Amino acid sequence: MKEALFWEAEKDNQVWCHLCGHGCHIKEERVGICGVRKNVGGRLYSLVYGRLVAENVDPIEKKPLFHFQPGSTSYSISTVGCNFKCEHCQNYQISQFPSRRSAEIVGQERTAKEVVAAAEGAGCRSISYTYVEPTIFYEFAYDCGVVAHQRGLKNVFVSNGFMGREVVKPLAQMLDGINVDIKAFTEKFYREVCKARLAPVLENVRLLHELGVWVEITTLVIPGWNDSPEELRDIARFVKGIDASIPWHVTAFHPTHKMMDRPPTPASTLRLAREIGLEEGLRYVYQGNIPGEGGENTFCPQCGTEVISRYGFRVINRKMTGSACGACGAAIAGVWE
Repeated sequence: MKEALFWEAEKDNQVWCHLCGHGCHIKEERVGICGVRKNVGGRLYSLVYGRLVAENVDPIEKKPLFHFQPGSTSYSISTVGCNFKCEHCQNYQISQFPSRRSAEIVGQERTAKEVVAAAEGAGCRSISYTYVEPTIFYEFAYDCGVVAHQRGLKNVFVSNGFMGREVVKPLAQMLDGINVDIKAFTEKFYREVCKARLAPVLENVRLLHELGVWVEITTLVIPGWNDSPEELRDIARFVKGIDASIPWHVTAFHPTHKMMDRPPTPASTLRLAREIGLEEGLRYVYQGNIPGEGGENTFCPQCGTEVISRYGFRVINRKMTGSACGACGAAIAGVWE
């Protein structure tokens, strides 16, 4: 165990965790909603520091990040635990592994230096903290991130965006890029499907962008839940209100975990979502989980040239000069080096 950050002591040896939007008040010998932060003797500890259950070399496009070192690989790590309880979680075996009453922790012991060395050895250009909500293993992610920067690697979060406000600023100091899920645009969805709230996510997206972190947004489009043109338009307008250059990924749902009563997302729905995003003024809107649809490619917003061609998670052609369109010279927003 390692003593956690972002908490304060309360009466009767209870502690108040500020790590995420839940703000758990945790009694002695109990854990928070995430299942991996425990009150021991009136002090809060991370149970997952350095306890990795996943270490993989992934294409950066899998995160998905399309405007962040495209064509590179990212060393992707995770512990168990999550602060959301999404009924459609594709990684529920690890995200929901600990229970709130009995925080059973598994994983291989790793140090920050070992993670960075593994990333370097695999030829990765970044480290991604992913698969579950990485905020719940903040202490280890931050330590890895510091060493990664010292070695010239970048850091990426794949996140639900529900971190506590006081966490965002120090996190932004070690983050280079983040993909945030805006899972829907109603509090009803967040309350019933994720057991969380929408408002803190929207606030953190704004703040992360203001602090200079490269932000991309993903919405998993679920039939009957968040696929109405009105709701998709609301999400697009929100993103445009921050910055029209923020990429928006609209991706296909497949039944999983506790959400087996919904059909897979039709390709026609993703085409419509992409059209809505572009109509609302977003410069980069991508269809995900349906390879070959054509909605995976990056087009210059000035001249329309296809500057990056993709199939699934693979970059198959690139027509850029540095960070600019190879045809007209217009800047393409992103992190290219």
